[in-house]
Amino acid sequence: MSDAAQPTAAEVRAAAEAVKTALDRHLAAVERRSGEDDPAVYEAFNELAAAAEEYDELLYDRYDEVTPFEIPGTDDALPPYQGPDEANALSVLLRRDYTVVEPQRLLAQAQRVADLEAGGTGGAGSADTVHSALGVLFGEFEPDEISSRHKEFGLEEGDSTLWVTAVDTPAEPGEWLDAPFDQADPHRVVCRFDVSVVFDDELDDDGLEGLDTDVDIDIDPDVPVPLDDTDDADDVDDVGDAPGARQAGR
Repeated sequence: MSDAAQPTAAEVRAAAEAVKTALDRHLAAVERRSGEDDPAVYEAFNELAAAAEEYDELLYDRYDEVTPFEIPGTDDALPPYQGPDEANALSVLLRRDYTVVEPQRLLAQAQRVADLEAGGTGGAGSADTVHSALGVLFGEFEPDEISSRHKEFGLEEGDSTLWVTAVDTPAEPGEWLDAPFDQADPHRVVCRFDVSVVFDDELDDDGLEGLDTDVDIDIDPDVPVPLDDTDDADDVDDVGDAPGARQAGR
């Protein structure tokens, strides 16, 4: 870092004072906690972690020194919920990453689908390039079927995440189709499910290799989410069987 960009001694001192203040607030919140999942304690913890991390960075930038603290990461945790108490409408946001590891297999499978659809109304189209093959397969199969059969299609799974978010009112038809993910507000997430190979590494580091309970689930305990006896509820339970995942709660 250049000298011009270095923090001043006063900025480092102010960051240290912020840590002291955050420590006092955290202790006060713990002393007044109303239960295991008291949101005041959760908020004070995050403020303390942020203040300590800021101080650590400024101390290093100014004096090339570090603190003895190891600040736990809070990026995977849900921020304080700010949605409606009684959610009567939901948006489910899903991202799954894939790598094309066997292009020829992908092309062959897509061409088979295209050949079956040839001559029918609105056929799947040609599949002579990876681009067109992906269009054919993802146009023919549901995302869950692609996920369960990804090796068959020459794909390798990467990270995935599913967010269940509360919305004030149901969207009008076509309202958000031009920008479907612009309103992904983490403060309105009721629960989320994450899958990543990095969770396997964390389990190995902790000496917990082979642990079966391995879904990363963040759920806001203060938000009632009624579930009826439908297939959708069963699908959510199936996430727990995914490898490379972990379970985490508030």
